[in-house]
Amino acid sequence: MNELHHQFEQAAEALRHITERPDNDTLLRLYALYKQALEGDVHGCQPGFFDFIGTAKQESWALLKGMSPDEAMRQYVALVQQLLD
Repeated sequence: MNELHHQFEQAAEALRHITERPDNDTLLRLYALYKQALEGDVHGCQPGFFDFIGTAKQESWALLKGMSPDEAMRQYVALVQQLLD
């Protein structure tokens, strides 16, 4: 495992123990970066019309289409660091 992957895993673990809940936009960004880092471009079925949370997550992830997994990991780590500072 390279250093970036190690930092990414540490950031994901640190986020689980954060004391103050981030705002919804930040949570969506974290979700999208995490999914892009681990799964690549958005895929799967579009959530149902009344699944507002699922739709927001899907749309947020879709905005990162084409971003490399390594870049998504870097941005995820940086965002978690901002939240912890």
